[in-house]
Amino acid sequence: MAAPEERELTAEQTEKLLQFQDLTGIESMDQCRHTLEQHNWNIEAAVQDRLNEQEGVPSVFNPPPLRPLQVNTADHRIYSYVVSRPQPRGLLGWGYYFIMLPFRFTYYTLLDIFRFALRFIRPDPRSRVTDPVGDIISFIHMFEEKYGRIHPVFYQGTYSQALNDAKRELRFLLVYLHGDDHQDTDEFCRNTLCAPEVITLINTRMLFWACSTNKPEGYRVSQALRENTYPFLAVIMLKDRRMTVVGRLEGLIQADDLINQLMFIMDANQTYLVSERLEREERNQTQVLRQQQDEAYLASLRADQEKERKKKEERERKKKKEEEVQQQKLAEERRRQVRAEGLQQRLQCPVGCLACSLAWGLSILRGSWSSCAAGDRHKGHFSAQPLLPPCLADSAGGEGAEVGMPPSRTTS
Repeated sequence: MAAPEERELTAEQTEKLLQFQDLTGIESMDQCRHTLEQHNWNIEAAVQDRLNEQEGVPSVFNPPPLRPLQVNTADHRIYSYVVSRPQPRGLLGWGYYFIMLPFRFTYYTLLDIFRFALRFIRPDPRSRVTDPVGDIISFIHMFEEKYGRIHPVFYQGTYSQALNDAKRELRFLLVYLHGDDHQDTDEFCRNTLCAPEVITLINTRMLFWACSTNKPEGYRVSQALRENTYPFLAVIMLKDRRMTVVGRLEGLIQADDLINQLMFIMDANQTYLVSERLEREERNQTQVLRQQQDEAYLASLRADQEKERKKKEERERKKKKEEEVQQQKLAEERRRQVRAEGLQQRLQCPVGCLACSLAWGLSILRGSWSSCAAGDRHKGHFSAQPLLPPCLADSAGGEGAEVGMPPSRTTS
């Protein structure tokens, strides 16, 4: 079955594609397009994800296996700020409150009973997290469609990845759980969360992670943080070497009040981050020092090994040279012995080796032995005898050969 054809890119998408390729250095256009499509053509988020991958941080679209959330929520020193709904004022307000109270009580009671009964019929689908990144991206799209694109920068990754980044960078992590059905959610998002001063504070001082509790990923975080009402905000940081919730803000809170509460929480816990930074810097310096010591030790070890290698090569070179000198002595001794034996055999020739050598050379040319140049005293015939001069043949001849005479043989 043929793959469906990819739709053509708009001019804006083409420009983003080329810009993304220039920023990341990825040669494949298909890979660039796939990455941008994963991030809904948000070039800032796509570039940030690419940089995270290069730094060794897993991609938000390839999250690690889900593990239980390890966030300390049992600290009794957690700063909690709960904003209650304003009480009715005046006779008209109290009258409206008492009139609506039975209907409100009946509605929420029936809703809780229905949800409780529904859990026995089928499990809550939110309890199974299958695509945490998809939940985050879907929530961001919904938020922008409903409240606009002017908002704090959302962390486009899982909750676990946000915790890891906040721990690695020693920054505050602000978690927002979005209750879609709550009556105060719209007002909080429009007037508080999207306020310019709130956006500036969040973007400059902390990481911001948000998700809807109707999504499996948001529901999982909700079960871990156990909020009481919405809107819900939690401030998390590295404290005593554990990611700890240090502040909880619940209920409808105004922009100025939110800024004051966040500043108070950060100022109260800033010393922990400073202390952790100093400890981490000290650990890094200790690690660098240990690494330098290890490198110095390895360099010294390599130098000693090099010296030993040179000594071994020098010993082998001397040994080889001694063997060569010994072999030369043995060869010289053998040559002396050969010369001595040759001289002795020449002295055994009564006439002289010059005449014998000439006769021997002529015999080789003729193919047979001839008379010695000294006269009839040396007679021989070349047959199966070795090609030796007559004077040397005396010592190599058979039995009955006389001294200084070649072995006689009757010619046919």
